[in-house]
Amino acid sequence: MTGPVLAVDQGTSGTKALVICPERGVIGTGFAAVRPRHLPGGLVEADPAELYDSVVEAGTRALAQAGEPVVALGLANQGETVLAWDPATGRALTDALVWQDRRAESVCAELAEHAEELRQLTGLPLDPYFAAPKMAWIRRHLTAEGVVTTSDAWLVHRLTGAYVTDAATAGRTQLLDLDRAQWSPRALERYGLSDERLPDVVDNAGFVGTTTAFGTGIPLTALVVDQQAALLAQRITAPGGAKCTYGTGAFLLAHTGDTPRRGTSGLVSCVAWRLGGHTSYCLDGQVYTAASAVRWLTDLGVIRGAADLDTVGGAVPDSGGVTFVPALAGLAAPWWRGDLRGSLTGLGLDTGPGHLVRALCEGLAAQVVLLAEAAAADLGDALDVLRVDGGLTRSALLMQTQADLLQRPVEVSALPDATALGVGALARLGAEPGLSLADALPDWKPAAVYEPRVSPEEAAERLGRFRAAVTALLDGTPA
Repeated sequence: MTGPVLAVDQGTSGTKALVICPERGVIGTGFAAVRPRHLPGGLVEADPAELYDSVVEAGTRALAQAGEPVVALGLANQGETVLAWDPATGRALTDALVWQDRRAESVCAELAEHAEELRQLTGLPLDPYFAAPKMAWIRRHLTAEGVVTTSDAWLVHRLTGAYVTDAATAGRTQLLDLDRAQWSPRALERYGLSDERLPDVVDNAGFVGTTTAFGTGIPLTALVVDQQAALLAQRITAPGGAKCTYGTGAFLLAHTGDTPRRGTSGLVSCVAWRLGGHTSYCLDGQVYTAASAVRWLTDLGVIRGAADLDTVGGAVPDSGGVTFVPALAGLAAPWWRGDLRGSLTGLGLDTGPGHLVRALCEGLAAQVVLLAEAAAADLGDALDVLRVDGGLTRSALLMQTQADLLQRPVEVSALPDATALGVGALARLGAEPGLSLADALPDWKPAAVYEPRVSPEEAAERLGRFRAAVTALLDGTPA
C-alpha cells in the first residue's frame, strides 16, 4: 500500500499536520493554534474541545493543500496531558490538565514513601509532571464519573471509537510496568486507581480504527508521544546517540536498546516505541522551559521574539558575568524540583539586553549538557553526537553555545517538523506491515553542524558557574 500519509502532531501550543508522500516528501501542511491557560500556582489547563478541533482543522488544511487522498493517519500527542471523559458519549468531563500543571504535588507528597518502589516499577520519578498524579488528583477533586486518561486516548476515541493508548504514551503515566510494557496493578493500587477502566496498550504502528473526521474514511495506523516520534525521525534507533528537541520545553532522549536502564542520574527510563510486540527503550531528560523562557524574555520587552536572539545576543561578546537558571516552571531532570523558581544573578548597571540573551542561551544549553552527562553516566559511555530539532535550533547563538558547552558536535536537523515526520513514518509502517523501519523513516542529513569553538577548560568553567547557581537555588529553598 503506497501513497501519502497524514501525520498529525497535537502539541502544547498548537497542532501541526503534514501530508507526506514517500517519493515527493511533504506535499501539504496545516496548523491550528491551541491556547493553554496559565493560572496562578503553577496550574496549566487546556480546553479539550480546542485540542480535538485543532486536530481536525490542521489535518483538513494539510489535506486541502495536498489535494490528493491519503492511505493512513498517524497521531502524536503531548504525553502527560490528562482529562476525564464519558466513554459513552465522548464528552469531556473536565478541562485537560497540561503536562506542565503542578496541582498534583499534593498527591505526590502523600506517596513520597513509595517513590523508589514506583520508580523501580515504572522507570519514572514521583512528580506531578507525569500523568498518574494528575489522574489521581482529578478523581479526588473533580469527578468520579467516566474514565480518566491521557489526551491521546480521548482524541483517538473521538476519531475512531477505539479505546486505546500506545506503549510509549502509557510509559509516561507512572502506571506502566516498564519491563512488561503492561499496566502495573501495584502502581494502580498505590495511586488509588485500581478500579479504573484503562485503555488497551497497543503497538506504536498498527491498525487502530478508521476516522471520517476529515471527510472520507482514513485508517488510523500510528500513535506515539511527541518526543519519541522525534527520536525516530532523527534515526536514533540504537544506543550511542541522543536527540534534543527545543520546543516549549527542551527534551533530550537517548536510545538504550531493548532493555530499560534504571540509572541513578535522575533521568527517566521509558518506552521509546513498541513495534511488532518488541519494545525499545530510552532515557529521557526534560527542561521545562525553553521556547517558553524566550517568550518570557519577549514579554518583558528585552527582545521582540526568538528571531532576535542572534542579533541582540551577538551585540556583546559574552554574558557579562550574568548567570540565568531559567527554571521558570521549576527544575526537571535530574533534580525534580518543580517547586523551585528561576534565578538571574550577576546583574550590574552595565547589564544590557545582549547579556540577558546570552545568559538565557547559556542557561538552556547548560541544562541540556547536564542531561547529556546524566545519560552518559547511566549508559556507561559518552554520547557520540547530539542531533537537535525544534524552532529554537534556528538560533545560531544557542546552537553554538550548545556545542561549546557540550564539547561535542551538534547536528541540526534539516527536518523542521521531526515529530510529525516520525509519526508519519510509523503511520506508513502501520499501513504496510512488510515495510522495514529503516525504509519507513525519512532520509536524515543535518542542515548545519556546530563544532565546539572553546577549550574544554573554558566550557568546564562556564558549566561550573551554572552548577553553582543551581546549587544556590537548591540550598536556598527548603526541600
